Amino acid sequence: MSAVKFDEGRLMSVLVAPIVSEKATMVAEKSNAVTFKVLQDATKTEIKAAVELMFKVEVKGVSVVNTKGKTKRFGKTIGRRDNIRKAYVTLKPGQELNLSGEAA
Repeated sequence: MSAVKFDEGRLMSVLVAPIVSEKATMVAEKSNAVTFKVLQDATKTEIKAAVELMFKVEVKGVSVVNTKGKTKRFGKTIGRRDNIRKAYVTLKPGQELNLSGEAA
């Protein structure tokens, strides 16, 4: 696969936030994967390039999940949560990405 060049400013905005939950922690321990909330129009190659650029690690693969926002009520008012796009980034063996802030 040829090395594709991306705009560095775009790559810095692709990753919105890390997802720290019980499920994300279990996935991280089991398959050396980190979970991120990403932009709706982000591609797998952009996500891979962004993680490698920002965290200086080697990425094995990227899986993407689109989650539809739920409709919620608060009294008479009906609202809707935003749609979310999650990226499960699998790291190569020997690579580690620590998002918890603990010193290793």
